[in-house]
Amino acid sequence: MPANRISAALSATEQQEVMSAIATIRQKLSFLVDLSPEERKSLAKLGDRNRAFTRKVLEIATQNPDFLPRSFNLEEMRRDLELFEALQPMLLALTHLQELIDDTAVAAGGEAYTAALEVYRYAKANGTVAGLDNLVDEMGQRFSQQTNRGKSAAARNSSPTANPG
Repeated sequence: MPANRISAALSATEQQEVMSAIATIRQKLSFLVDLSPEERKSLAKLGDRNRAFTRKVLEIATQNPDFLPRSFNLEEMRRDLELFEALQPMLLALTHLQELIDDTAVAAGGEAYTAALEVYRYAKANGTVAGLDNLVDEMGQRFSQQTNRGKSAAARNSSPTANPG
């Protein structure tokens, strides 16, 4: 069996606790908005370079509010900038957490599938002796719909006909 990078279990209780923690975060951030792809594209972006500019403009506008029209809401600009800055560490932490969860899921899934292919190859090679012919045929139906022509080189190398090791 290939190297095992992940060996862990997550109980139903632990899953529920994590989901509850996520629900708590969503509840605490009840103001979150859901933008469409078009809305995201149409909005101005506040990146690192624009952040310093925006802070400086807010400072100047706060010290010299007389040149602004009465309809301009300086407090709303301040709240938006403060919210943006407060969300940045959360965004960084959650992005990192999502990447870790995704990488772990990919690793665990890959290991499980690789092990399944290995078991299938062994069963195919030794099935007649062990009386597993019907089960091997049933497992093999998963591959009967694929054509070798449509598979990538990596998929052909992991196919059940590859040498079981």
